[in-house]
Formats: sequence, C-alpha cells, structure tokens
Amino acid sequence: MPTSIRLAPETEKRLDFLASQTGRTKAFYLREMIERSLGGMEDYYLAADVLERLRRGEERVYSSTEVRNVLGLDD
Repeated sequence: MPTSIRLAPETEKRLDFLASQTGRTKAFYLREMIERSLGGMEDYYLAADVLERLRRGEERVYSSTEVRNVLGLDD
C-alpha cells in the first residue's frame, strides 16, 4: 500500500546520504525503520491505552492468586 510522509529537511538529507552511500533506496531504509520499530511502538501505545482505561476504572487488575485459580495452576 503506497504511503507518503513528509520528513524534516535534515532527516531527508541524512536519508539521501545513507541511500547514496550504500546503493540502497530510501524506501528500503524507511521500510526497515518501520518494521524494526513498529513492535516497540505498538507495545508502548497499546500499554498506554490500557493504563488510561485502568485509571478511568474501565479495566480490572487481577491478582496473581486470581489468575492462578482461573488457570488451575494451584490444583
């Protein structure tokens, strides 16, 4: 799926330099950066959403005892 982004001029200059020095495309490096960092960003932002729901009382926290009982780990 084609996507376009605007980069700060300094960032684009750095990306252009990297691509020209290595013979790879800018698209290659952008794909690499996105794929390598997306997991961490998902972890952070999704966890922040859960934390906000906890603060608003929309999520419940379970104790380890409750979890062990539900999973039958203490049988």
